[in-house]
Amino acid sequence: MLRVENTFSEKKVTYYFDANFSLLYELTEQATTVLITDENVFALHQNKFSGWKTIVIKAGEEHKQQSTVDYIISELIRLEADRKTFIVGIGGGVVTDITGYAASVYMRGLKFAFIPTTVLAMVDASIGGKNGVDVGVYKNLVGLIKQPDFLLFDYSLLQTLPHAQWVNGFAEVIKHACIKDASLFAVLEKYTLHDFKQNEKLLAELIETNVNIKTAVVVMDEFEQGDRKLLNFGHTVGHAIENMHELLHGHAISIGIVAACNLSEQLTSLHFDEAKRIVMLLAKYHLPVDIETDYEKVFEVLKMDKKRAKNEMNFILLTKIGNAIIQPIPLDILHKQLKEIL
Repeated sequence: MLRVENTFSEKKVTYYFDANFSLLYELTEQATTVLITDENVFALHQNKFSGWKTIVIKAGEEHKQQSTVDYIISELIRLEADRKTFIVGIGGGVVTDITGYAASVYMRGLKFAFIPTTVLAMVDASIGGKNGVDVGVYKNLVGLIKQPDFLLFDYSLLQTLPHAQWVNGFAEVIKHACIKDASLFAVLEKYTLHDFKQNEKLLAELIETNVNIKTAVVVMDEFEQGDRKLLNFGHTVGHAIENMHELLHGHAISIGIVAACNLSEQLTSLHFDEAKRIVMLLAKYHLPVDIETDYEKVFEVLKMDKKRAKNEMNFILLTKIGNAIIQPIPLDILHKQLKEIL
């Protein structure tokens, strides 16, 4: 096990890499802790929850809504949770996002932690303190930034992960490579998804590399005033189509990455010419690279994205693999280009 402390603006967050779920017994008192998970994780790992007070929510992005938060709060009341109660979210990105949000608003804020159980949650969703819920088709429209006390990475939890969820997580891995790490991009070109699933050492190195990439960005810009915006690469279009088409998050982000790459090539001032290489890598990891959609509806949802500033959208584009920039695009121009970039 590797223990790493990261200092954010208001607190230190401890990462326990290559740890075992049983470490939880040492990190928190069972009697004053409530676990939150979803139906899928609970069914697969029911023995791990034995003896713990547990709230089980419905699985899936469609349940990442305020109504689920209301249910969690009603369960916390039933369990007589007080301001000393500690909350642990165990699951994928939906569970971690909603757990952090519910814990942060119950009694004006309880301490919480995460045990991510998917590739997506390990490399992205559980890191950085963004917690919240969707509002209808609008992704993450309501929420806050609040850091967990710790993250426990038990890679053995991935053994029960369906293949589709492995694919889902690699969209965020490829995103990190595109915006910050050309050497990681080369590693992904060298290996296959099968290689990472079969080689524990290779997988551990990949997860830790991605955790460190995202953490370094967030530590420097926790409240998204500058470089943290780069982590939204692929998410502007991705978020607009995700709930519209009921796509897995990674699938939507993959299509969003292709759109951002195409837009990067269209803006000749960026001198970007590696879109084809990125599309090939996404396809290699079984991620979709296009979609048939209603462009007008996409634009209507896209206009509500949090990255919009008045009549411009702060789009994340590439100058080369490993280097991203924030580029304001007027909404009227984006509207005209949407069919061409998707």
